[in-house]
Amino acid sequence: MIRFYNAKILTMEEPLTVREGEIWTDGDKISYLGKSPAELPAFEREIDVNGNLLMPSFKNAHTHSAMTFLRSFAEDVPLQTWLFEKVFPYEERLTAEDVYAFDRLAILEYLASGTTAFFDMYFYPESTVQAAIESGMRAVLCGSISGTAKDVERLEEQFRKYRNVHQRIGYRLGFHAEYTSDESLHQEIAKLAQAEKEPVFTHISETRSEHDACIERHGTTPAKYLESIGIWEYGGGGFHCVWFDKEDRAVFSRNNLWAVSCPCSNAKLASGIAPLKEYLKENINLALGTDGPASNNALDPFREMYLGAVLQKLRTMDAAAIPAAAMLKAATVGSAQAMGLKDCDILAVGKQADLIEIDLHAANMQPLHHIPESLVLNGDRSNVKLTMCAGKILYEDGIYQNGINPEAILADTGKRIERLTG
Repeated sequence: MIRFYNAKILTMEEPLTVREGEIWTDGDKISYLGKSPAELPAFEREIDVNGNLLMPSFKNAHTHSAMTFLRSFAEDVPLQTWLFEKVFPYEERLTAEDVYAFDRLAILEYLASGTTAFFDMYFYPESTVQAAIESGMRAVLCGSISGTAKDVERLEEQFRKYRNVHQRIGYRLGFHAEYTSDESLHQEIAKLAQAEKEPVFTHISETRSEHDACIERHGTTPAKYLESIGIWEYGGGGFHCVWFDKEDRAVFSRNNLWAVSCPCSNAKLASGIAPLKEYLKENINLALGTDGPASNNALDPFREMYLGAVLQKLRTMDAAAIPAAAMLKAATVGSAQAMGLKDCDILAVGKQADLIEIDLHAANMQPLHHIPESLVLNGDRSNVKLTMCAGKILYEDGIYQNGINPEAILADTGKRIERLTG
């Protein structure tokens, strides 16, 4: 058992309030949350939090982690040029060993920024599984197929292989996008999802050109088209959701789907600003992701929360467009639930011990007027002192635990990047 005491605690239960007390973890779960009792059991370790904040860890609800190898490689170009000229040709050179190495590089960034789970869509899923298990993190894999109906067989194989491979690994049915696959693939995924009663996720309406091209092909928008073929009968959602109109939002609302927003990537590629204000007003489930580190260029939940909040003010010309705390909820509770991690969303007895410690004594966090809002508007990754996943401390005061060797990872990935892009 581990005891965290003398803490401020933000459980992320509604209403958002900060309390004082302590948290105990036993194995991979939270066993106590409350005031300090008169009598204490024996603990493996007791940590004086010294008035800092304990809160749920961040979850990255959309990413392509191994794209760390293309960070800062393809800059200042729009999405279609970025993809077809700067990304796809180099991804063809990747091996399974490369993906494992670049996932480990991403994990260094995840843990240092308080992220314990990532919803990953990429090649060689066995490599991502290995990297996540070894690091102590959680990963939910998302199907990434494109092409035609014959490719759905590969999706089904991966789904059956990885959905129960490890207690910290999950799998969701998915495909890259409507525009990189044909109608036969969409129809077969719909059949698979209905047979398995599973949700489906995909990139959707990320750019105006993608959105409009679907209308030309199918006579309707991507959201309405996919709903019409029954692909979301058991839920799921979309990544980006930038160019949604009122009817697209209605599709997501009535199907209880997740809109996973990636503000930094959408801004960098000039794809647009998603209508998050309308999502919240219309009770659409909202989660946050970074997208890949080649289009972001960071894997930092603080940047996503801040940009997600302030861009809504600019888009609507309304300084009160969206509560900052709504971004904090999207990056923690919302992202966890979108990924199917319902035991990792809030801090409560019996929930998974996925938590972080935030340094409230840092200059950028002072004064402590409104802690949830401060985390979004003035917090940054340097404020993360400790990251715990499934009851194990993986990062503390700048030091990686669980056998993670950042120097070895950097040396290995440096050689691979030189080979792939040199």
